[in-house]
Amino acid sequence: MARGSVGVTTACFLLVVGCATRHPLTKSSQAPSAYPRLLAVYMPWFGNHSHMDVGYSSDDPAVLRRQIKQARERGIYAFVVDWNGERNPYSDHNFALLQQQASENHFHLALLYNEAEEDDGEQATDDALTAFQHAYAAYIGPQAQFHDAYLTYEGRPIIFIFPKSGRTDWNRIRQELSSWQASPLLIYKDQPPAQYASDFAGSYAWVQPGPQGWKPDGSNWGEAYLQNFYRTMSEKYPDKIAVGGAWPAFDDSHASWSLNRHMDARCGQTFEDTLQLYHKYYDDSRPLPFLLIETWNDYEEGTAIEKMDSMTAACRNPGESQQTQTSSTR
Repeated sequence: MARGSVGVTTACFLLVVGCATRHPLTKSSQAPSAYPRLLAVYMPWFGNHSHMDVGYSSDDPAVLRRQIKQARERGIYAFVVDWNGERNPYSDHNFALLQQQASENHFHLALLYNEAEEDDGEQATDDALTAFQHAYAAYIGPQAQFHDAYLTYEGRPIIFIFPKSGRTDWNRIRQELSSWQASPLLIYKDQPPAQYASDFAGSYAWVQPGPQGWKPDGSNWGEAYLQNFYRTMSEKYPDKIAVGGAWPAFDDSHASWSLNRHMDARCGQTFEDTLQLYHKYYDDSRPLPFLLIETWNDYEEGTAIEKMDSMTAACRNPGESQQTQTSSTR
């Protein structure tokens, strides 16, 4: 249930979504099954000293309730939460808090598992197994208190995978997870390694500039990349789940890991273009199941859509851009 623009207010965001899908969206309605459900990547780590100060803590239930309310008002169906398992206790704790709020407020969550950066493939595999066993017991399985809020597709939970080391034995993971009451659907960033292709139910697109790489002026917004992703999924892998990608911009200058990468927001046009591009490859007769906004609140890499009003003001008055960004993220 899909589209919107970062360069507009919340009300206009809903209007754009409604116009693009040819049906109105209320704050709690769901689009017909022929349209993609809108998801958004969520960072649960703010309030931790290792990340920048954005003015709130991700372990504050009042903040989580507000964020869920805002997301629902913009037509977002679920947060896809960046997660490392118990390797990051703070984020894991915050996922639990967020899932409780999601359950109480008729919202949904899924895990975006970051593969361990291990040189030892056996260790990376063991780390993944430990994380997924914890997730099943605490968040996904029938004994998990708020499992009703976990995102499913055709009755099966979805787990997104963000590759890091590339050392995990996904054949072993898939075999172990088959014992779950409902075997999870694993969704990989772009295309998985060939030897593990059968272990994954689909792929998701991720924010990147495309084959020409990052430009100093930020002019590469990912058009060629997204076209290739949709073409590949629709033509080569029509039996797999395709999760489209959309992003407002990119700027990692605030991140401690900065590589000076930049993608221009173009006053909301980058978001609008990425939100709409899938239409060239999917339609009512062959719908795209999900469209993933990247991200709800990653201020360190400049992809957040959470504080749209302040970004709109900065776009209307470029002279105030730096002041507005600073006041809205710190």
